[in-house]
Amino acid sequence: MMNENVGSMDQYIRYLIGVVILIAGVAYQSIWGLIGIVPIITALLSWCPPYALLGIKTNKSAD
Repeated sequence: MMNENVGSMDQYIRYLIGVVILIAGVAYQSIWGLIGIVPIITALLSWCPPYALLGIKTNKSAD
């Protein structure tokens, strides 16, 4: 099972960045805007694969 490693402020920033990228993709009519889905998914899951590999945790309530 995945341990949460993304804190609440980190989640907020990820949501914001993801939405901005999606909006930019729509505005510029570019498929690259779909990259915005990645930070949104990591925020929803509260888990980031690179954080897990590097042992980073921004979630203070995590073990």
